[in-house]
Amino acid sequence: MATFRRSTVAGATYFFTVNAHQRQEVLTKPPFYLALKQSLEAVKKRYPFAIEAFVLLPDHLHCIWTLPESDADYSIRWNIIKRGVSQQARDMIVAPASPSRHKRGELGLWQRRFWEHQIRNERDFEKHVEYIHWNPVKHGYVKRVRDWPYSSFHHFVALGIYPLDWAGGPGMDDGTFGEMK
Repeated sequence: MATFRRSTVAGATYFFTVNAHQRQEVLTKPPFYLALKQSLEAVKKRYPFAIEAFVLLPDHLHCIWTLPESDADYSIRWNIIKRGVSQQARDMIVAPASPSRHKRGELGLWQRRFWEHQIRNERDFEKHVEYIHWNPVKHGYVKRVRDWPYSSFHHFVALGIYPLDWAGGPGMDDGTFGEMK
């Protein structure tokens, strides 16, 4: 069994990628989306954290969280969120559970692990926010960032951080927004 070393710094800001099991394209369907929204809010009450940026796609999500200064346990948060979504939407999950998943009581909605990256500085934060907001265009779901409803991009526009046509004007759409080079 592989051993994973994760960065665990109290009060840090992290970028996450969480995938649906076998890349099922269900996460933007109302039962799953609403269950995710409810689970996030419930966990935030019990284990506070700030969501800095977020995008939900049919088969995965990306987000940036900042944890409280005395807390580094994002894994417990993801465990509870994923379990909550799976339980709320259990009647809609169609992926067959393997014997291993059945033994663990997993319903087959989420990949077991997630990917995390500790944000190093302001530029790293900006690049990851851009990556999050550009992701629906990158995957071909929309032609303009503003057309994807499951994104914190609209909040950033409301705050005046981005113009509504960010990454969508002539000569701007080079496909590299937030990509790590």
